[in-house]
Amino acid sequence: MLTKSLSILLPFSILSCNNNATAPQKKSTVILSKNNSLNNENEFALINNIPLPFGYVRADNDTTSFAFWLANLPLKKDKTVYLYDSTPKLNQKAQFAVLDISVGTKNLQQCADAVMRLRAEYLFSQKRFNEISFTDNENTHYNFFEPYSKVHFMQYLQKVFGMCGTASLAKQLYKKNKLKDVIAGDVFIRGGFPGHAVIVVDIAININGNKIFLLAQSFMPAQNIHVLNNPKNENLSPWYEATEFDFLQTPEYIFRTTELMQWNKN
Repeated sequence: MLTKSLSILLPFSILSCNNNATAPQKKSTVILSKNNSLNNENEFALINNIPLPFGYVRADNDTTSFAFWLANLPLKKDKTVYLYDSTPKLNQKAQFAVLDISVGTKNLQQCADAVMRLRAEYLFSQKRFNEISFTDNENTHYNFFEPYSKVHFMQYLQKVFGMCGTASLAKQLYKKNKLKDVIAGDVFIRGGFPGHAVIVVDIAININGNKIFLLAQSFMPAQNIHVLNNPKNENLSPWYEATEFDFLQTPEYIFRTTELMQWNKN
């Protein structure tokens, strides 16, 4: 089982995200099959409208929390994932739904960038401007500063996306000790050149205390942020079980479960 998992890991890692300041603007190499639909409609307006498996209820989050904000993100009706240049991503099988958030017109908002975008958007919505700060791989800090306008905010993010990536974000985040303690906003991240990152966007729990979670990602090239399907458990998909196992297989990448991280110290 371990050998199989590691053999799958290599091709996914080759396609994973680099620091955007040096990454070539590669096109996806996944072949679009006839079964991939570009026109399927999503019937759910928000992430927290995505149905739960029987016996599960969503976590009760404070209305000012990152978890609450993530769960209330809007989803597009169109389930197609588009690249930054408005062309459809070749692999249309990874996503369950697409977040209604801009991707931009440059090849910048890739994997870690999407995670930073969501965190920064949340802090901006809460007017916690002095907390919007990211570091590059040399530990240079990029702090948001006045004017606190949306236009300036988006300009600031373009700078962050160009200078920061998975390697730097992995250094900025804090280790999560146990998968069973996962909460919305936590990040599975492998820092490096290349690396990858996905963010937990919703959590549910059953009467036995078992957790399930939803994941979202962007990837390379820069593309719409999307909620991921679960390729290992189609009956549970798009939810993932927070059980103690060694690897987390997503549609386009395999993480070690020890690569779960959080924004704040305990």
